[in-house]
Amino acid sequence: MGPEKISQRGEKVESMKVNRVINLKGEVCPYTFVKSLLTLEEMEDGQVLRVIVDYLPSVENVPRSLKNEGHEIVSVVQINDTDWAITVKRLAWSGEE
Repeated sequence: MGPEKISQRGEKVESMKVNRVINLKGEVCPYTFVKSLLTLEEMEDGQVLRVIVDYLPSVENVPRSLKNEGHEIVSVVQINDTDWAITVKRLAWSGEE
């Protein structure tokens, strides 16, 4: 058993309910960010999205860009040699109508 995955707020990531998962393996920036943002826009406030990517620049760009859009980055975890899981919580943003 490996080390526990802990979110930025100290929660165990495995225990967090994930409402949707999107697999963006094979996609590159900016599409990884755009598709993640569009999926979050379809979700309700407080719901959690897990984004799977295998494009290394997306590991930094997607969380940074989603945070700039007002969402909470719960964790960014490498899940195998090539893939990363970005877990993000949808938050209401004052710019939304």
